[in-house]
Amino acid sequence: MMPLHLIKLAAGARGLDDLRGWQASRLVADPPLRHRTRNFPRRAAELLDGGSIYWVISQVVSVRQRLLDVVEAEREDGTACTDLVLDPVLVPVQGRAMRAFQGWRYLAHADAPADIGAMSAAETALPERLRRELAVLCLL
Repeated sequence: MMPLHLIKLAAGARGLDDLRGWQASRLVADPPLRHRTRNFPRRAAELLDGGSIYWVISQVVSVRQRLLDVVEAEREDGTACTDLVLDPVLVPVQGRAMRAFQGWRYLAHADAPADIGAMSAAETALPERLRRELAVLCLL
């Protein structure tokens, strides 16, 4: 069975370094690393069978993280929420343009972008910002 993934906007991140910095701070302050979301995924078991969360940064799917767990949680005000427990390793992926959306979406394995290791040497030599801009223009 192929894993199921999530795709989510990294709201406010201008680049991979922003996401990396925010997550490093969160990991130190309150381990394990997790992303808090309102809704519990109905297909959590499929997500935990090798799934990842793919982050959209500046309108480009840029990086993924393995999902380690999906846990019911509670906000400080008592509101129910869900914690997506993440592997701290960020894996760059081949950029793909993506329009803005709210919340998260399921992403089939067949539709997920390949890890950057599958890119050509010329593509990996490009700076991350340039790769992102070229992906938005559908040139990569």
